[in-house]
Amino acid sequence: MRVHFQTLGCRLNEAELESWSRDFQALGHRLARGPEEADLLVVNTCAVTQEAVRKSRHLLRRVQAGNPTARLVVTGCYAALHRDEAKALGVDLVIDNRDKDRLAEIAARELDLGAMPSTASHPEIYSLLAQGRQRAFLKIQDGCRHRCSYCIITVARGEERSRPVRDLVDEINRLGEEGIGEVVLTGVHIGGYGNDLGTSLVELLRAILTDTEMPRVRIGSLEPWDLDERLWSLFGARSLMPHLHLPLQSGADSVLRRMARRTRAAQFERLVGDGRSRVPDLNVTTDIIVGFPGETDDEWRRTTELVERLGLGHVHIFAYSPRPGTKAAALPDTVPAAVKRARGAELHALERRSRAETLARFVGRTLPVLVESPQPGWEGYTPNFLRVKIDAPRSAGLEGQIIDVRLEAVDDPPGTLLGRPVP
Repeated sequence: MRVHFQTLGCRLNEAELESWSRDFQALGHRLARGPEEADLLVVNTCAVTQEAVRKSRHLLRRVQAGNPTARLVVTGCYAALHRDEAKALGVDLVIDNRDKDRLAEIAARELDLGAMPSTASHPEIYSLLAQGRQRAFLKIQDGCRHRCSYCIITVARGEERSRPVRDLVDEINRLGEEGIGEVVLTGVHIGGYGNDLGTSLVELLRAILTDTEMPRVRIGSLEPWDLDERLWSLFGARSLMPHLHLPLQSGADSVLRRMARRTRAAQFERLVGDGRSRVPDLNVTTDIIVGFPGETDDEWRRTTELVERLGLGHVHIFAYSPRPGTKAAALPDTVPAAVKRARGAELHALERRSRAETLARFVGRTLPVLVESPQPGWEGYTPNFLRVKIDAPRSAGLEGQIIDVRLEAVDDPPGTLLGRPVP
């Protein structure tokens, strides 16, 4: 069978696709370059917002229309929350989030996907380099025990489940043998890693830094209340990258209480300052939700003032979207759409200024950059996750290398740095 994967949503969804690719090949199936070439389509859906639900439905209809003869397997948060609706769209198999780690096995059994043992390949044959990728997203856990009032993903993903340390170390070593230069640790609640195994994220990182030679290890989104004091010392290691994505969501304590968040604005600000004092060149990025129910002008002002003081490298901005089944969906005082748009535009402008100031601080520096695809030109990321456009000919053959780059300017409009390789 020729298998093709499509996904919406988070890095965790993408990490799952990479794992399934290896699993299907180990069972003797091949990967199709495009959906039109596939015998089996696997769609990993999202439901973090109502817009994500709409896009998930649209994606399912589109892949069916593009290849009506292919079998269709759907999983992910949309499928978990709207199972009957997904089935009504004509899919062949819906696989629950709790069974995602066995998706290839379940699909092969339920859909009778025969494959001759002689065609089976070892998982190591699968390589992200064949897809022009130098970075791999590695799923370390699933599920979340916290219940932020706006979040439906904890409902869709279920209880926390961690992968064993040794399995993760072995997978990173396989990726390193394939030539991958960076792994990003992902999950629904990665700060809760190991609670079910008697270990922790810090212990996992220590094992990775000790027992692998992966050039770069990056932590995915980490809740601020999960920052272990022991984590700071690990950033002194050569391969742990100085970048933290810490979701803030609001700068007003009253909103954070309604969201059932466990960190307050002053705590977050102290945390960022503490991290910057301990980790050279630490880049902190965050998430902000605009227009949470009952959000007043004063609460919004507190958010923008805090974001401005923090000087963040990037802000992911989300307009609040009510999700049935969450506590926030029943809260009164819905913020009008026009107010959400105005506040979103204000925050986007502030975010652009903050990002430009962050980039400007590194002009004149020389930093190592992991070089990615030359399409349309050579680009890559610094250790602290600043994107760099590299002035070098396409014939330079830089892909997959970590090279020193002299950072010379900030691109206009601000978003990336411009640099030249150091001979």
